[in-house]
Amino acid sequence: MNTVYNNLIAKLKSIGKDYDWDLLDKAFKFACEAHEGQKRSSGEPFVTHPLHVAYILAEMEMDTTTIVAGMLHDTVEDTSFTYEKTVKHFGEEIANLVDGVTKLAKIPYTNKQEIQAENLRKMFLAMSRDIRVIIIKLADRLHNMRTLNFKTKEKQLEISRETLDIYAPLAHRLGIYRIKWELEDLSFRYLHEKEYYDLVEKISQKRREREEYISQIVENVSKKSKELDINIFIEGRPKHLYSIYSKMKRQNKELDQIYDLFAIRVIVDSVKDCYAVLGLVHELYKPMPGRFKDYISMPKPNMYQSLHSTLIGSEGVPFEVQIRTWEMHRVSEVGIAAHWKYKEGAKQNDDLSEKLVWLRQLLDWQKDTTDPDEFLENLKIDLFTDEVFVFTPKGDVKSLKAGSSPIDFAYSIHSDIGNKMIGAKINGKLESLDYELQNGDIIEIVTSSASRGPSRDWLKRVKTSQARNKINQWFKKEKREENIERGKELFEKELKKHRISAHQILKQELIDSAFKKYNFNGIDEVYAAIGLDAITSRKVITRLKEEYRKTLPVEEQNIISNEKQKSKEKPKKDGYNIETGVIVKGIENCLVRLSRCCNPVPGDDIIGYITRGRGVSVHRKDCVNIVNTLSGEDESVRLIEVSWHNANAVSYQAELIVKAHDRTHLLMEITNFIGDLGIPLKAINARTTKDNVAIMNLTVEITDTEQLDNIIKKIRRVPDVFEISRSNQ
Repeated sequence: MNTVYNNLIAKLKSIGKDYDWDLLDKAFKFACEAHEGQKRSSGEPFVTHPLHVAYILAEMEMDTTTIVAGMLHDTVEDTSFTYEKTVKHFGEEIANLVDGVTKLAKIPYTNKQEIQAENLRKMFLAMSRDIRVIIIKLADRLHNMRTLNFKTKEKQLEISRETLDIYAPLAHRLGIYRIKWELEDLSFRYLHEKEYYDLVEKISQKRREREEYISQIVENVSKKSKELDINIFIEGRPKHLYSIYSKMKRQNKELDQIYDLFAIRVIVDSVKDCYAVLGLVHELYKPMPGRFKDYISMPKPNMYQSLHSTLIGSEGVPFEVQIRTWEMHRVSEVGIAAHWKYKEGAKQNDDLSEKLVWLRQLLDWQKDTTDPDEFLENLKIDLFTDEVFVFTPKGDVKSLKAGSSPIDFAYSIHSDIGNKMIGAKINGKLESLDYELQNGDIIEIVTSSASRGPSRDWLKRVKTSQARNKINQWFKKEKREENIERGKELFEKELKKHRISAHQILKQELIDSAFKKYNFNGIDEVYAAIGLDAITSRKVITRLKEEYRKTLPVEEQNIISNEKQKSKEKPKKDGYNIETGVIVKGIENCLVRLSRCCNPVPGDDIIGYITRGRGVSVHRKDCVNIVNTLSGEDESVRLIEVSWHNANAVSYQAELIVKAHDRTHLLMEITNFIGDLGIPLKAINARTTKDNVAIMNLTVEITDTEQLDNIIKKIRRVPDVFEISRSNQ
């Protein structure tokens, strides 16, 4: 451990800044004492991990405070040392950084998603107060990924997936590309091991060819720049493995078909030289139309600046050139860390605060996102996205998620503009609200005081969480009565599936206990949240039942869970059909079949119909044929009570009808979503109408309605899908 610490000190001394060496020594001794006797999975002393984290922070040229917090970041979480003790020895600033990186204490959340969501909420809140929290967390995650080979296979996959979904995109949004690329490549190695090593081998085979090609370009550009008396540093820039893999997968191509594997980076002394070098490379090589981006005059929100251009080489092979100054290069490597200015008594400067508008927006919508699955899904979408740059009529630049609509733009200006919006002019021409914003568009929002507010259909059109959140807030406020009514209906429908009455569980003390973080003041607020889809009725009832069970005497506490268990046991008097997983009340060994008119699956409310000579036909209770049967006295006597058995081993086919605005790769994206869920897709029938609407009939094999709801939820998030429903045919 002394060796690692000595390397850290040597690195800091090489930087040439004025560090507090006494404080660093004190932190080292404190960390050694706190982690004494602890070991990592590799068998090394645990304290080597925070020391490596501190070294990564030193490579980013962070200040003493951040590096000390990096050395101490695991003390509060993994040792007996407390926040108060850290304050006493190192002060509140360092203690707050350590606390911001620390995970929540063990809280009885119902599932892993809730735990992950709450830990991320805490981290983002701390990050909004001091951005150094996430810089330390990224350094922590990077070292953990570098040593992931000592973990179990299950842990490797779990940590790599979270890294690729959350931390690599976060590094991207903060402009810390050095960490982003390494996190992506390490995650790729564990998540897709075969593809990773196949790609490594194929690229190594092309290395000599690539190096010869790039060296020729470097020589040509260097020679030309000397003629113009421009001082440049030029190098070949290898494409990162994960970016190559992603492009191959996205475009469905083999490595031989990916032509822009070659890239060079040119670093110069001034902005004027950047444009001069751009001119000379365009003289030497033919630029590809539409492949030039000027991030100097219009920087990315993460402060990245550079000129990008794709050109055709002498052998007809495309290559990319990036041109930037030395300061821009430093920012591209360490992102926001390069702009962090420390002053006595000051946390951050106003310029940096402006650059973090996206973080404040993210915090705004996450406050009202109560469902952990929705929180995590929206977080991934918001972090891992490309930007589109558009203009207001006054010439102000707005950065939005690629694929955004005029509705997203309106809500990015102000909630009232979005709520009163009735149309949009794009470059002086009226366009539909489905229009996909393009770089350079000038957008004017048309509003009316007579507007009745946003449409629920807008929720399917918007791409930004900010717009979605503001639309939901409007419905929450303006449509409260409607939400309460809808929520109550969904609650009562779900309650019928549980063996407990409403008056037993709908008590304020149970609501308060079950939903502390939601602050529900009365049952109407619970209904409103359900009606707004902020929480599911199933989750509400499950939690209330658990709280109700705790209020019972000890000898009665297992009644609810015992009843649930009994419902799974094989009945003695009722018939159970193995093929369908259906129990017919009062009849043994009878023929049972699932009707094709409504295709019932476990979780649906069902009823049996005694046919003439073909046993019992099982229908959904809302099936039109059953509704018609109930109106006929002679036929209604044939209805019989049936229920689902615990039929996990039984699979069922359900048909979905998906409608979407047709576009390239639409069907592939939908089938990929289903494949990612591990659910068999048995049949596809797709067609396109004259209005360019794609209609797809998808037959999937599932075990219950929960799987079906999950598929519907995923497909609904596919861009351009505007309707999805179960088939009743």
